[in-house]
Amino acid sequence: METTERQETSPGPTVRTALVTGASRGIGRAIAVRLGQERLRVGVNFSQDSAGAEATAHAVTEAGGEALVVQADVSDSAAVATMFERLTEEWGALEILVNNAGLGDPQYLAFMTEAQWRRVVDVSLTGAWLCSKHAAKLMIRARWGRIVNMSSVAGLAGDMMATNYAAAKAGLLGLTKASARELARYGITVNAVAPGPIETGWTEDLPAARREGLLERIPLGRFGQPDEVAEVVGWLCSEAASYITGQTVGLDGGMQMKSG
Repeated sequence: METTERQETSPGPTVRTALVTGASRGIGRAIAVRLGQERLRVGVNFSQDSAGAEATAHAVTEAGGEALVVQADVSDSAAVATMFERLTEEWGALEILVNNAGLGDPQYLAFMTEAQWRRVVDVSLTGAWLCSKHAAKLMIRARWGRIVNMSSVAGLAGDMMATNYAAAKAGLLGLTKASARELARYGITVNAVAPGPIETGWTEDLPAARREGLLERIPLGRFGQPDEVAEVVGWLCSEAASYITGQTVGLDGGMQMKSG
């Protein structure tokens, strides 16, 4: 009498779900693609550039992940709520959040309008808070999570014509530390990344004199690449970074090194 042994198969690893805000281009796109390389499901958020978001989603899929394009102005609480509803309806969970969405609107302090101040702070800081608030509830339920806030060297040292931008990016550092303290008990880490000048559309549009001036302040003598930022963010989102929380990682080619 023949017998057939039934082979037990263990379930595969859980597929994690991520959301990258402001992912239609530049650093946000590089981060989304990097997470896709880890076979993650990646929510590709955009506010206005739908074509760019679709291109990012295609790149995520090509990298081996799964992508879902979700439109939302992150400074709009109702839009953020709708975005999270869409993500959870589609995938049922969210374990990784990268708060990358942000903008600048340069002007000297004495001439900056209230509208310029509010728009930059609302998108760059309030948007991160709104997304973190929604994500935290899902991560607490899962007892695991990663939040990475994209700050800037401007948030550490300030910058000319950037009181709105520098204040928002500095505020992200406080948000990072306070969130990290609250959420650590649930297995959730919260960290920040503070890039210096990175080769994106912003650096391409710089006047030659401004570009040269920035390069002179960078010991490594060059601007960073979006993929270099994405590598650090990808690591902070991984299991390997499970004992790091409340920290700020600088990616600035040495701009912020202290002498003496």
